[in-house]
Amino acid sequence: MNGSTAQARVLVDELARAGVTDAVLCPGSRNAPPAFALARADERGTVRLHVRIDERAAGFLALGLSLASGRPVPVVVTSGTAAANLHPAVLEASHSGVPLLVLTADRPPELVGTGASQTVDQAGLYGGAVRWAGALPVPVGTTEPEARRWRAVVARMFAAAAGAGAGAPGPVHLDLPYTDPLVPDDDPAGPDTGYHDAGLPGADLPAGRPGGAPWTAVSRPVRALPPLELDPGARTLVVAGAGGPAADPGLLGGAPLVAEPSSCWWAHALRTAPWLLDRPELRPTQIVVLGRPTLHRGVAALLADPSVAVFADPGPDGAPWTDVAGTVRAVGALPALSPPEDWVRSWRDADRAAATSLDTALDDGTAAGAPGLRLARDLVAAQPDGGQLVLGSSNPVRDVALAAVPRSGLTVRSNRGVAGIDGTVSTALGAALAHPGPTALLLGDLTLLHDTTGLVVGPGEPSPDLTVTVLDDDGGGIFHLLEQGGPSHAHAFERIFGTPTGVDLVALARAAGWRATDWGGDAGELAARPGSGRRLVRVAAHRAGLRDAHAELRRVVVAALD
Repeated sequence: MNGSTAQARVLVDELARAGVTDAVLCPGSRNAPPAFALARADERGTVRLHVRIDERAAGFLALGLSLASGRPVPVVVTSGTAAANLHPAVLEASHSGVPLLVLTADRPPELVGTGASQTVDQAGLYGGAVRWAGALPVPVGTTEPEARRWRAVVARMFAAAAGAGAGAPGPVHLDLPYTDPLVPDDDPAGPDTGYHDAGLPGADLPAGRPGGAPWTAVSRPVRALPPLELDPGARTLVVAGAGGPAADPGLLGGAPLVAEPSSCWWAHALRTAPWLLDRPELRPTQIVVLGRPTLHRGVAALLADPSVAVFADPGPDGAPWTDVAGTVRAVGALPALSPPEDWVRSWRDADRAAATSLDTALDDGTAAGAPGLRLARDLVAAQPDGGQLVLGSSNPVRDVALAAVPRSGLTVRSNRGVAGIDGTVSTALGAALAHPGPTALLLGDLTLLHDTTGLVVGPGEPSPDLTVTVLDDDGGGIFHLLEQGGPSHAHAFERIFGTPTGVDLVALARAAGWRATDWGGDAGELAARPGSGRRLVRVAAHRAGLRDAHAELRRVVVAALD
């Protein structure tokens, strides 16, 4: 057995022993050894393989699989620009704490800098975005010491990705230089030796640990922060963003909670809290930040106010705490709170009044210029218990935060690490493949177009139940709500920020094998269901009135409170 084949089979075997259940592969020549090894493992039911034609989509597919399963997922690509195309997914995984195993094939080191085709310097390709990076030597044979080192490297890589080192979970990079021959010199499938269960990767290879155990068992450290030393009886606002700790909601003691939809705290949040942050009578004297908030300017303004005492609980995974304005006074665990009852009652009364006026405005046409808000409210309510909802960046995640009723029974995810629109379709597909129930995705037309190849799922590839709802306002709606959407910039806005495309999204999805239709107006059409397969619903909309509609909604809420 040649060295490339031997190394690849040992690596794949050890990944499975460490707990890998899914792997993503893009075709290439230089990565043929691990490709054959993964196909072999897939045939034997050891690892479920997902093959994609585009490395950027593959990276986000692996990220979605890991995001929903909590297990590190390898993505295996060839050399050169193939490896570079994984960088957006690596950055998202790094900033959102998702364990991702990046395995890049490479040319032998002596060919780097010689003009060899598809050859770049892949050492340090992802810079500080990875938790660990390493490379194996070119395999030339198979000996017991070599196999031990290969397995030990997998353990080190896996542990770093899972957060067993000094920091939070995240991506790691292993570079694999290969030389000819790149294909097996035996039957690619090989005899069924039961290598995983029996501890043997193949008849000619050194055995792993007995009983399918990993070569090196690494325990994740248990991190515990001491409780924050703050005034539990103060007027305390709790802000929960992506990531962060999961704790007993009873610790809040009724304290008002502003939680982003992808936070594990969202089901306990006040629905209209984002609309109420600038109310003088509701102003807190201290804030506890859980995780990493990224959505609301009102939150950012309060955190930047030096008169408000800010505390942070980043959670037990070793992630850095959020402190954009440099105001955090202490870092620790959320203690039991007991804010003043009259202040808590004021928040709840304001939330009820604001919610009533908001729903009235969404239903009577006052907010017709902001159709995404009503769509977000109705779509969230339509999802079944046990379902999963993935939200695109830009307006969809904000629309849910501003209009939907927080609820339990629904797992909500969004790429908030770097908050880009890259790979959203692929992330949702990966998350759906790892989730036991049906999955819905809400995104905009530009976000969909940014991941067009994510729609492509080859025949025979694992395919989930995923219902995609795309709000098609033919361009970048979020920019209408930012400074560049003001009247003084209208002369240049449409071309450089609006960016209409005119693409027929229903035809595009059908061309990729999806069942696709225009929305008929019934919220039930937007619900994800078991057995529905891959489905896309296009909701046609206009964005010209978006800025004015949001301003009118704010006036409606203020009037209800005043």
